[in-house]
Amino acid sequence: MEKKYGFLEKIDREPSNLIKGLQAVQGVEGFVSDESIKAVSEYFGIPEVEIEGVLSFYAQFKRVKPGKYKVSLCDGTACHIKGSTLVHNWVCGELGIKDGETDKDGNFSLETVACLGCCSLAPVMSVNGRVYAKLDRKTTTKILKEYASK
Repeated sequence: MEKKYGFLEKIDREPSNLIKGLQAVQGVEGFVSDESIKAVSEYFGIPEVEIEGVLSFYAQFKRVKPGKYKVSLCDGTACHIKGSTLVHNWVCGELGIKDGETDKDGNFSLETVACLGCCSLAPVMSVNGRVYAKLDRKTTTKILKEYASK
């Protein structure tokens, strides 16, 4: 196993700890790479194909390297009623990506979430955890362009 994945040694090699190991990898790298799957397979003695099966079953695991800016769009009840579908369309149009994707430059990753807990400020989105509220098309576009220029 590569020294790069030495942090796995803090986890018991029992195959039942596979998810814990994958969570550790994702916590360090931000996603689960092909390289890390090989290291996890070697460490836990589990075939790579079985690890791929676990990764595809659990939505928490990301197989694509996240962008510099993680855009989370709220689609909770309040946001949905206040136009989160429009916000989603504006963001997708501006970034040229769909939900779950990262743009070609590696700047933005997009995900829709169930709730950001800011219902009175709907519709909302967050960028790397910073919440933006009461979004309209002009504001949404401006926010994304500001991040793109950084």
